[in-house]
Amino acid sequence: MMNNKTVNTQKLVLLAILTAIVIALQIAAIVTRPLFPMFSITLVLVPIIIGAALIGLYAGAWLGLVFGFVVLISGDAGLFLAVNPAGTVVIVLLKGALAGFVAGLLYRLLAERSKMLGAIAAAVACPIINTGIFIIGCYVFFLPLITEWAGGTNVTTFIFLGMIGANFLIELAVNIILSPTIVRLIQFNQDRKTS
Repeated sequence: MMNNKTVNTQKLVLLAILTAIVIALQIAAIVTRPLFPMFSITLVLVPIIIGAALIGLYAGAWLGLVFGFVVLISGDAGLFLAVNPAGTVVIVLLKGALAGFVAGLLYRLLAERSKMLGAIAAAVACPIINTGIFIIGCYVFFLPLITEWAGGTNVTTFIFLGMIGANFLIELAVNIILSPTIVRLIQFNQDRKTS
């Protein structure tokens, strides 16, 4: 058995590693975007889900916040920052932090019944929350800009099909496909704690 100090140190080390992975994956996504201009897939949700499940909901929120911070400082939200800096900062930080927090909360609530159910629920919720907050933010802070971008077409259709469409579906599919791996990582972590 490990004492609390050892467990806390291990959690802190794991959080640091996952933080570095979130930063690296988001930077890689930004750097490779010119190769895939039609897609802006957020792969950082996987380590956010893992952190939320292994460490807890506040770790998930932290990792989501780091994701948002990297998006802001990289210039990836530049078009929105130019129009409404405060609204952009709120949306970008809030969507990541809430996605991680809710993923951790769902995992905690459902994992007692089934780790697989908890991991799948977290994997599904994370991109839904991330994208949902983005959509709400578009309506609250950027409706005139989005209307202009839509060029006379229906704004809602433009947001769903033009801005998030395939990206969201791919993110959701990746998270669901990786859910069994997340469960195995959690089980490995728990087995290691008991040995």
